[in-house]
Amino acid sequence: MQGRGTPGRAGVMLALATIGFAVNFWAWALLSPLATRFTAALQLSSFQQSLLVAVPVVVGSLGRIPVGALTDRFGGRIMFPLVSLATIVPVLYLGLAGHDSLAAILVGGFFLGIGGTAFAVGVPFVNAWFPPERRGFAVGVFGMGMGGTAISALTTVKLVDAGSLRTPFLITAVVLAGYAVTAWLVLRDAPNRAVPATPFTARLGATVRLRITWQAAALYSVAFGGYVAFSVYLPAYLKNAYGLAQADAANRMAGFVLLAVLMRPAGGWLADRIAASRVLAGSLAVVVAGALVQSFTPGLAPLGTIAFLGMAAALGVGSGATFALVAQKAPAGQVGSVTGVVGAAGGLGGFIPPLVMGSIYGSYHSYGLGLALLAVVALAALALDLLSVGRNREAVTA
Repeated sequence: MQGRGTPGRAGVMLALATIGFAVNFWAWALLSPLATRFTAALQLSSFQQSLLVAVPVVVGSLGRIPVGALTDRFGGRIMFPLVSLATIVPVLYLGLAGHDSLAAILVGGFFLGIGGTAFAVGVPFVNAWFPPERRGFAVGVFGMGMGGTAISALTTVKLVDAGSLRTPFLITAVVLAGYAVTAWLVLRDAPNRAVPATPFTARLGATVRLRITWQAAALYSVAFGGYVAFSVYLPAYLKNAYGLAQADAANRMAGFVLLAVLMRPAGGWLADRIAASRVLAGSLAVVVAGALVQSFTPGLAPLGTIAFLGMAAALGVGSGATFALVAQKAPAGQVGSVTGVVGAAGGLGGFIPPLVMGSIYGSYHSYGLGLALLAVVALAALALDLLSVGRNREAVTA
């Protein structure tokens, strides 16, 4: 049986983990609001602009696999400060030196991906503090930390305009350092948490043989991948498709992110009370409808706004429900490893669409085909959910 602490202490650990997730995601998303500025200064193509914002996503995604396994072994109390401190290095590099060429930004963006691995630390850490019947909601609350991307969207451009290009990077580095110290002093792993004794390769092999790993990975690649793709590419989309100013586009992206963040715990809460597969089915159906509507590039007022906000809410609910599914069905000692694989799939799901959208826009000067492809992918995920996930009876080890 996996040990749990008192509710009050569990709540404190959940709050600190959520803050850590938000701070690291803030750092992870620093390049996206500045993409159009770098594009103009360095004369980048649409594909190069997409690559600039996508590199931190793919690195942060793949890095979740080893970081999740390390969290299973060493716990969040060690891994949260470690990831936060490691993220400071690329943040300072980008702010102080690495922003004068595409190659330099891509190098910095590669290591900035470390911040995106914080998700794979938090899920097993939070999961261990709560009983099975409350894990969906708890992991959903933790997932609100993805709102760190909204902090970046709302502050980065304004801080650059008020100071210099260095300003947002220096501030973020200070916040990361402060959180790392606080986490080391205050965070504690759950009593009697399940600690695996087998080597990493053996645990990874066992993880990939679990049916829930691949089901959740496929669903999360659409739910969270869609969220990540919009959160990094929406400013460029709104500027190119609707001619919005950079600040206006960034503010609208922040609204999209905020709604998705707020709906994530709702997805976990619903999944604690009804079948997670049903919650996922509803959210994916909304994404299909919203993507189809937006593929025709309707006016932003009101149809385009309704389509985007509907997709934001659905992607948030779907993301929360997916990890409620993982928390409920993955064996206790493998939650971090499963989270790593599933989280990697979600991040990779966010890496590919910006590149596809950039390539399509560069060729056709329209995003319609890209959004139609999103509708097709979401429809395929809906079919997987209805035909397979809802029938999954894999045993849970609490």
